[in-house]
Amino acid sequence: MTRMGVSITGISKKTLYENLPKQLKADFGPDHDVKTVRDMGWLGKKNGELLGLVVFSGFDVFVTIDKNLRYQQNLGRIELKIFVLLAINNCREILQALVEK
Repeated sequence: MTRMGVSITGISKKTLYENLPKQLKADFGPDHDVKTVRDMGWLGKKNGELLGLVVFSGFDVFVTIDKNLRYQQNLGRIELKIFVLLAINNCREILQALVEK
């Protein structure tokens, strides 16, 4: 987990949690394959099941604003980079500043 903006070089496959605006995926730029939880049909899944689906589907990055995720799940057992965007709200205009292209 990181407290900074998302800065990942190279092509990677990312999942945006359902608490993030779907338009944010365009802000990662063309070198990233970004899907939302909604895109994948995973809305309403609990965190443990959702993280399992993310890993099983070959994603290597999970982006969220859920600051409590590390307290709710045993993240040490998951082979996945998790980025927690620390922002005052989940408005795209606020979150764009945390996402580098």
